[in-house]
Amino acid sequence: MELQKRLGILGIGLAANWAIVWMFDFVLYPFVIYLYGILWGGLVMMILSFLVCYGTLLFYDWTKKDWIGIETLKEIRELEPKNKLGRFITKLVRKSNSLALIILSIQFDPFITVAYMRHGAHQYNGLSKRDWKIFFESLVIGNVYWTIVAFTGITMVQAIWHFIVWSYKLIGFP
Repeated sequence: MELQKRLGILGIGLAANWAIVWMFDFVLYPFVIYLYGILWGGLVMMILSFLVCYGTLLFYDWTKKDWIGIETLKEIRELEPKNKLGRFITKLVRKSNSLALIILSIQFDPFITVAYMRHGAHQYNGLSKRDWKIFFESLVIGNVYWTIVAFTGITMVQAIWHFIVWSYKLIGFP
C-alpha cells in the first residue's frame, strides 16, 4: 500500500508540475516576449519565474512529500556503486556541480535545480546561502536561455508569416 501511495503522489506531482511548466514555457513566455520584447519581456519573465519557482519550493518544503521524485534521485546519487564504471559516474556527478547547474537550469527550472542540488535527501529545510546562490544562478541561466528560445521562435513565426503574405501578394491573391 505504501508503494501505491508514493506512486500516486509522484504521478499527481509530476503531472501538475509538468502542466505548470508547460504553460509557463510554451504559452506565457512567448506571449510576454512578443508583447514586451526580448529585454523587458525577459526581465518580466525572470521575475515571474522567481515567484513561481520560489513559491513551488516553499510548497514542496511545506508538504514534506517527494512529489516529483527528486529526493529519491538524491538517495540513489548517494549510493556507493560496486563496479568501476558506476564509481566513475558517481564521482563525475558529485564533482561537476557547474555542469549539473547548467544542464538542470536549461532542462528544468530553478525549483528543480536547487531541490536536486541542495544537500541531503528528504530534508525539506529551505535554502541555505549556497542554495540561494544556486537558485539565482539557475534563474539567470534558465531565463536567458528561454528568452532567447522564445524570441527566436517568435521571430521565425513572424518571418514565415511575412513570407506567406508576400508570396500571396506576389502571385496576385488579394
